[in-house]
Amino acid sequence: MAAATPFIWPVRVYWEDTDAGGIVFYANYLKFFERARTEWLRSLGLGQQALRERTGGMFVVTDTHLQYRSPARLDDLLHISATVTELGRASITLKQEARMYDAGCAENAHGTLLCEGTIRIGWVLEDSLKPQRLPPDIALALQPQVPPHT
Repeated sequence: MAAATPFIWPVRVYWEDTDAGGIVFYANYLKFFERARTEWLRSLGLGQQALRERTGGMFVVTDTHLQYRSPARLDDLLHISATVTELGRASITLKQEARMYDAGCAENAHGTLLCEGTIRIGWVLEDSLKPQRLPPDIALALQPQVPPHT
């Protein structure tokens, strides 16, 4: 299977993101991943507020699995990626990573992997939170993001 091109969103680590030990608090990676997914959807013309107002539906996180590899610290610039791995009838599964890049280090061109995870988001009706099929126009906008099967 060919790899899909990841969406990348830069995130700077602020004081409020760190714990008493001066490293990024583990739960904040979920916030960073959420921001990257939101901006990825926005880049596809799928702003979440507009979707909710137009369709009465919204995306919700239904499953997460994270692995922490290396710490990030105050002022680090992270690149948060989102790559679709599966598009279902009512959900999307994404691989997400937080990496720190050292612009002066050619040996580490892909950056240091800090945290990686699999996130599944489902489409639900806003008023009942019941799962629904993705509306056809949303599924169509997401289709180019799905890696081809070989």
